[in-house]
Amino acid sequence: MPGCSCRALLTAPSLGSSETTDLIVEISLQPYRSFRPDGVILFRCALLRLSCATVLRCACSDILTPLPGIGIPFDIDETKGPVIESPIRTLEDVKAMRPLDVSGLQFVAESLRILRKEIAPSAALLGFVGSPWTLATYLVEGKSTSTYTTIKTMAFQAPQVLTAILDRLADAIADYSIFQIEAGAQTIMLFDSWGGQLPPAAWDAISRPAIERLVKRVKAAHPLVPIVLYANGSGGLLERMSRTGVDAVGLDWTVDMADARRRLGSMPVQGNVDPAVLFAPHDAVTAAVKDCCLKAGPRGHILNLGHGVLVGTPEDAVAAFFDAARNVHY
Repeated sequence: MPGCSCRALLTAPSLGSSETTDLIVEISLQPYRSFRPDGVILFRCALLRLSCATVLRCACSDILTPLPGIGIPFDIDETKGPVIESPIRTLEDVKAMRPLDVSGLQFVAESLRILRKEIAPSAALLGFVGSPWTLATYLVEGKSTSTYTTIKTMAFQAPQVLTAILDRLADAIADYSIFQIEAGAQTIMLFDSWGGQLPPAAWDAISRPAIERLVKRVKAAHPLVPIVLYANGSGGLLERMSRTGVDAVGLDWTVDMADARRRLGSMPVQGNVDPAVLFAPHDAVTAAVKDCCLKAGPRGHILNLGHGVLVGTPEDAVAAFFDAARNVHY
């Protein structure tokens, strides 16, 4: 990228829900065609809006895509989000979870193969998976939640059940990551979206072991494929995240980039412009991008927003983000 050693990557959300390969490919390519980022990420989301000129926030259905492959069907309610009719609450429920069957996920593999051909060699193709803890919140709660009381209570009252769930999910998500890599994904984005809901000590005890198990399994099969770990609200977790075996740490917008660099040392980072800045005048977008890049330095930084693009973000502001990235000088 001219004038900028950092790589600009906008984790652009998708616009529709389908297991139709053509639609998934079209959804994933829309931001690439509009803004030419250095990376394209596969999306298959609940229908929000279908418009080539609009970039929207990703629905959480993407990280739940492999669940039917382990015997856990789910629905997407327009107002409630994901709904699992039979939550996993006992060891008997866990025993009913099966190893990942990818036969129903061939649309993902085919989409990745097509995308790889479409964007090579100009951009990298990213896979997309949720962490064991984040998926477990849906399995145990049965739906989206703001309190996480059921799964947190399980952690205290039935830790053996939660550990069994997390181990099963770690193996399934590792297999799903490998499946995506072998279909063309060049990097795996691992989202511990609800990791920040755990205090650091609890994250160490609950989420981290499952992430390490997942990463170890993926690295055994594909040691050279980078894994980027992102956790929302992770300001208290950065050092812990860097020690899970991943190759880079994604930062949300609540962490100062200079502080993150001091805390993480040479660990590559991704992020972390506040997505709300894209509603500000273009000079504010430029200033935010410049501040982020200069604090991160010219090596080991993937420029990105600190979370997904917010609904209603002006398209010209997204363009300003990329223009600013291409004009950063160190």
